[in-house]
Amino acid sequence: MRTILLSSLTTFSLMSGIFTADAQGKANPILQPSQLPYGAISFDKVTPADYDEAVKEGMKRHQQEIDAIVNNPEAPTFENTIVAYDRSGKDLGLAVLALGNVEHATGDPDLQRINTELTPLLSRHSNSIMLNPGLFKRIKAVYDTRAQRTDLTPEDQRLIELVYKGFEDSGANLPDADRKRYDELSTELSNLNLRFAQNVTRGMSDRARRLWVTLDKLEGMPQSIIDAARAEAAETLKAEGKTDDGSLYLFTVYAPSYSPFMKYNKNRDLRKQMYRLYNSRNRGGEFDNERVLIDISNIRLEIAKLFGKKNFAEYQLQETMAGTPEKVMSFLGELRDAYKEPMQKEIQELTDFARQTEGPDFKLEPWDYSYYSDQLKNAKYAFNDEDMKPYFELNNTIKGVFGLASKLYGYQFKENKNIPGYHPDVRAYDVLTADGKPLGLLYTDFFYRPGKAPGAWETEFRGESKDDKGNRELPIISIVMNFSKPVGNEPVLLTPYEVETFLHEFGHSLHALSGQSKYSTMAGTNVYHDFVELFSQFNENYLPEKKFLDSFAKHYKTGKKMPQSLIDKFVKSQQFGAAYACMRQLNFGELDMAYHTQETPMRASADLDAFEAKALEPVKIFDAAEGCLISPSFGHIFSGGYAAGYYGYKWAELLDADAFAAFQETGIFNKKTADKFHKMLESGGSVDPSVLYKEFRGKEPTVDALLRRDGIKK
Repeated sequence: MRTILLSSLTTFSLMSGIFTADAQGKANPILQPSQLPYGAISFDKVTPADYDEAVKEGMKRHQQEIDAIVNNPEAPTFENTIVAYDRSGKDLGLAVLALGNVEHATGDPDLQRINTELTPLLSRHSNSIMLNPGLFKRIKAVYDTRAQRTDLTPEDQRLIELVYKGFEDSGANLPDADRKRYDELSTELSNLNLRFAQNVTRGMSDRARRLWVTLDKLEGMPQSIIDAARAEAAETLKAEGKTDDGSLYLFTVYAPSYSPFMKYNKNRDLRKQMYRLYNSRNRGGEFDNERVLIDISNIRLEIAKLFGKKNFAEYQLQETMAGTPEKVMSFLGELRDAYKEPMQKEIQELTDFARQTEGPDFKLEPWDYSYYSDQLKNAKYAFNDEDMKPYFELNNTIKGVFGLASKLYGYQFKENKNIPGYHPDVRAYDVLTADGKPLGLLYTDFFYRPGKAPGAWETEFRGESKDDKGNRELPIISIVMNFSKPVGNEPVLLTPYEVETFLHEFGHSLHALSGQSKYSTMAGTNVYHDFVELFSQFNENYLPEKKFLDSFAKHYKTGKKMPQSLIDKFVKSQQFGAAYACMRQLNFGELDMAYHTQETPMRASADLDAFEAKALEPVKIFDAAEGCLISPSFGHIFSGGYAAGYYGYKWAELLDADAFAAFQETGIFNKKTADKFHKMLESGGSVDPSVLYKEFRGKEPTVDALLRRDGIKK
């Protein structure tokens, strides 16, 4: 997942540069010129108050930069208006990203409070810029005369168009009354997005979302999972000042705990209980999101109608490869038609398998899928995810995943222990080109901890761009996961799914690190939403490749390489569940589009259960479980920047399968093919993605490679 933490702001290029001090003379470690490599923040010296001060000072400095553009007595030009605008806001961007990233990864209550207080201020600041008539007048003047500047490069011209379009989509061309209303709506929307996200994070740690069990309830579960649950119980009881007699085991709704419980626990009643704990989050109580998401949906619709659009999807999809809601729905429908029948056959096969032990009247429910899917994979292929874990020791896997970029692009990664992270778990790495030149800084934050947001993501502390002299400002990037922490002296062993997640987020980081754009507006991952996931999902294709695995996947005890027979079983098991996995993704995509193709506001008392059921009917896998909903914890679309964009995962999956087919045709580490793919990585948003992809592949992508990879088409 590519996390977007600046949804209420204009795009900033980021670089530390200003210096402030409080009344006691203490220098703000976020704002003062950094003495660390890459201009990295000295997180070991930062206090919550520093984040607050840095953001407020950053807004002040940014406004001064904007005022200088607006009040420039010279006629507006590309250089004094468009480029000056692109270069503005560096200090604010640095501060906002630091606050948002650290708060998201730590769940620190003080930072959550500060973020909540600053969000409306940031939204108003952003709107004051995007709705500044003097600034837009200058930008429009450059836009209207852009054809007369024959000395501008295609990248320069694209910057003009993107900046103009950004202002237009933010209300700059609206009548006065509508601009004012847009300002109000977008501020309220930013507050609601943040509230939704924080409710999801806090809800994960809710004491009501825990399952305490005794050892006799864990029959058949892997010992590593049992040990982790015992450690979680001991740590929690100690923190709560309770007696620990060693008899209790704690499972939570966080992925490292929830997923293996659902996969391995034999007790169906407990699986059902755990499923309900997870899928009824944020419904009622302190962290309720139902009314929040209704308000978000209605505000988005009102914003769209200010721009003359029928619905929010029509407004949101203008700057995407898909372009229109109709194209998205057609794409989702094409996948549904291809995968629905194979999915039904998979479910029937699982049901028949389960009935061998459960009886002829057994009905497969959603809390049964992971368990019986794993059991059937064992029966058909003698494969279990646990079989691969001994080959995926974390430190070896880090070398292997980083090594993929070395094989393809010549990149080098060296841990830098002199750069502090925002948490003791965080590691910092120098990233170098093949000839040893600095490319950027990469933080890794692998382990689950209470308060940390769920899932996995890539984000940036500073994006790539070039300064006024053409010198590249090195990006500072972060990838965050929620792997289980080591227990005692035991090594950290990853499941193949966790390795796949690591490859995915690492792909995003390579996109961000590789950028060679002149302008921050188009740097790195600043590309269309339905294109950005190509580079992350592309990396996942290497997981079952023996030539890749042999570079690092060695048994942590014997040192032996992973056998081809185990890899073959893994590939077959992956294809077994491919139709279900696709339909599950289509569930999210259809639900996203259902919310964002509405043309009338939702009632405050809307029946969300009925709404979801209707939206998911075309792609339904199981009957909905009473009290369980996707929407109240669906952070991707209500707080994560993927509104009317969740389809982009499948869209990019089509692209990544087609792109990897090019490597399969020439060799999975073929230098010529890798160089062509690397050009897309470097380009950022400076070229239309449809043009970029066709230049790489030599033709338009088709769904064929995806269908073949999933075993749907032979």
